[in-house]
Amino acid sequence: MHDIDNTSNERDSYFNKGLKNFRSSKISGGRFVAKVIAYNGQVIKASALPGILGSMCTIECENDERVTGEVIGFQDNEVDILPYELNLNVSIGNKVILSQKTQKAAVGDELLGRVVDGLGKELDGQGPLVLNSLMDLNGFKTNPFQRKAINEVLDVGIRNINALLTIGRGQRVGIVAGSGVGKSVLLSMITKSAEADVVIVALIGERGRELASFTKEVLSSHSKDKVVVVAVPADRSPLLRIQGAKRATTIAEYFREKGKNVLLIMDSLTRVAHAQRELGLALGEQPTSRGYPPSVISLMPNLIERTGTNSVGSGSITSIYTILADGDDTTTDPVVDTARAILDGHIILSRGQAELGVYPAIDISASISRVISDITNPDQQDLIRDFRKYFSIYQENKDLLLLGGYKEGGDPELDKAIKLYDKMVGYIRQRPDEKCDLDGARVALVEILNAS
Repeated sequence: MHDIDNTSNERDSYFNKGLKNFRSSKISGGRFVAKVIAYNGQVIKASALPGILGSMCTIECENDERVTGEVIGFQDNEVDILPYELNLNVSIGNKVILSQKTQKAAVGDELLGRVVDGLGKELDGQGPLVLNSLMDLNGFKTNPFQRKAINEVLDVGIRNINALLTIGRGQRVGIVAGSGVGKSVLLSMITKSAEADVVIVALIGERGRELASFTKEVLSSHSKDKVVVVAVPADRSPLLRIQGAKRATTIAEYFREKGKNVLLIMDSLTRVAHAQRELGLALGEQPTSRGYPPSVISLMPNLIERTGTNSVGSGSITSIYTILADGDDTTTDPVVDTARAILDGHIILSRGQAELGVYPAIDISASISRVISDITNPDQQDLIRDFRKYFSIYQENKDLLLLGGYKEGGDPELDKAIKLYDKMVGYIRQRPDEKCDLDGARVALVEILNAS
């Protein structure tokens, strides 16, 4: 973490702006210093500092303990700081130092094969990281008209996704499901099998046990020179969880600018939204739909739009986000609905299929890839339409068939759907240790639909 160098001209300009309380703040060694004036267990109030929203501060607590926090607001010559840690020994008069006015993330190739937390500190016990490059933690704006078109297919190793929901390099996709339907298993399959130069895995707000097991599984499935893991468990502060999501995205941007095709996996986007909800409500924002304040709706597009393709000459970031649908509500949940409107496609997991033992439990009828027409040929598109049609026809008439209310010959389309259904289910089902490439998925699809 780097201290801000402030010249005498900068200090004079701040004084001349008439910050009343700032005259009482000390300037020591070129650093701006303030004092703690209040702490309610969540937010620290300090005397005025010339920071902006998002500036990082260091608080010197009791027993020589140092903690970091972020400026989240200021009013009446007071600064509100939210610390990244909980249960702090903060007292009135503790020193507050402005350490970064604009938040930067340290990046570099040395991150490959490493596990870091939301602040970039190593978690894998492999020694400190020495990173010489800095990038803005909040990213940079990209002219949408300068983005490259998505025209390359990404092989994710999942048969029905490769053939029926084909993903392109630079696409943003959401995996939407309720709890216990197989999101983590599907994500693990994609992470281990997808063809990418660099894989960034952001584990945000998950259980500590799952963080360790998932990280070990991912690192063992790839060579260590292509994987970076950013892990922030559920017991960390909401601000640190948001920082983890931003840091993972910044690391992905770094490798994209080096011309790499990056796969960014974030589990889960919902936990990031929950963290922003906690933060927004603590700051007094008014809750709207299901308790989510407006800041949640603005955070999601700001995070997602940083991924994808960029200008010619750079690489791409294919991002896959898991989204938890509370109560299996995949239509009206605010986080699900907002993400679905921003993303380039969504994969809906069906609890009904999971209960029948069909994994991955992808609901083909409800899932969609919005770039599939740009990256597949007309023949494959015809096959996809036929598969979706016959699968949907069978599902719509399932109750009628179970009751014995249909006789063969009444509807040729339904007759074919009945004939193909078992084969279609077998096509969808795939073992976690099984990998199917693009060509194999397409050949199998042709064989099913052309079966006599």
